[in-house]
Amino acid sequence: MKLNRAYTLKEIAGIIGCSFVGDGNHQVLGINEIHQVETGDLVFVDHPKYYSKCLNSSATTILIDKEVECPEGKALIISEKPFDDYNKLTRHFMPFKSQTNDVGENTTVDPSAIIYPNVFIGHNSSIGKNVVLYPGAVIGDNCILEEGVKVGANSVIGHYAFYYKKKDTGFDRMHSCGGVHLHKDVEIGALSTIDSGVSGMTTIGEGTKIDNQVHIGHDTIVGKHCLMAANVGIAGCVKIEDNVTLWGQVGVVSDIVIGSGATVYGQSGVGKSLDPGKTYLGSPCDEARITFRELAALKKLPGMLENS
Repeated sequence: MKLNRAYTLKEIAGIIGCSFVGDGNHQVLGINEIHQVETGDLVFVDHPKYYSKCLNSSATTILIDKEVECPEGKALIISEKPFDDYNKLTRHFMPFKSQTNDVGENTTVDPSAIIYPNVFIGHNSSIGKNVVLYPGAVIGDNCILEEGVKVGANSVIGHYAFYYKKKDTGFDRMHSCGGVHLHKDVEIGALSTIDSGVSGMTTIGEGTKIDNQVHIGHDTIVGKHCLMAANVGIAGCVKIEDNVTLWGQVGVVSDIVIGSGATVYGQSGVGKSLDPGKTYLGSPCDEARITFRELAALKKLPGMLENS
C-alpha cells in the first residue's frame, strides 16, 4: 500500500506512540508485508527468526519488537507489539468503509462491461472494457479487472486475506488493505475465490483460465496463460510462473515457486518449489515419472511377500 504522500519517521512513530532509531526526517512511502515490500516501504517483524529477512529486505523502515543494529540507510520503529501497531497503521491510512450501494465510491465501470443482476463492486476498483460479471459475482475494494476479464456466477474477487496471529484471547486478523489485479482476458469460473493482498495485490496474469470452485490465497502471483482445474487450492504468497497447469484438486502450500511450464496432475499436494517444465504427481508430489515407477513397484510388493 502506497501512502498518499511521503511521511517522516517521526510522524509514523507518533501515530502509534512508539520510539524510533534513525533520522526523524527519514521518509516512509508505503506500508507492506514482507512478501511485497519495495524501497521506501515499512514492514513489521515480531520474531527473531525473521529479523534478518526483514532487516535485509527492500523495506527501509522496520517496525520491530527489539532494538537491534540498524542497517545503513534504514530506520527502526520499536514496538512492544509490532503486529498490533502495523494493524493500527493500515487502519489509519485505509480504514474499513461500509457500503450499501451496488457500486462503491471511486470505482469506475467501463460502459462496454456487461454486469449481470446481483453483482456487487466495492470501493476504489476499476472494471475495464468488455468485462463480464455474471450473476452474484462480488468484486471487493481496490480491485483491477482489465479488458476482457470474465468472472463466473457467485465468485468472490478480493475477499479479505486469511492472515491471523494467535493470541491468548484467540485469533487476531491482519487488516487487509490490498486488492486483486486480474489482467487482460483472465477467466474465473463459478464459485471461485481470490483473496485480496494484505497490503499489496494478488495478481492473475494475462490469459490465465481458472475453473469452478478454485481458491487462491492472499498475495499470490499467477503468471500468464496458466490453467487451473476445479477444486485447486493455493495458499498465500505463492509465485506461479507462466504456462503452468494445475489439474483438479491440487493443493499448494504457501511461499513457494512453481516454475514456468510445470504441470501438476490431479489430487497432488505441492509442498515445495517445483522446477520449470516438468510434470508432477503425488502427495507430497514428485516428478510423475518417478511416482509412476514407485506405484508400479508397490503393486509388485504383495507377490514378493507371498513368494518370500
